[in-house]
Amino acid sequence: MSQFTIRGTFQTKRGRNNFETTIDATNENVAREHTYANFGSRHGCTRHQVEIEEVEAQ
Repeated sequence: MSQFTIRGTFQTKRGRNNFETTIDATNENVAREHTYANFGSRHGCTRHQVEIEEVEAQ
């Protein structure tokens, strides 16, 4: 598994917030899916509220 650093923004009631997270995944698409799933479960955000701007392999 590789590590991916994902940067972007997500929508809250008070506006947009920046985020940066590191995910262990087999490829970039899986890392993106894990990011969407994590924001959905932790923050209650839907996919259209999360904007991934950059995915960088480590």
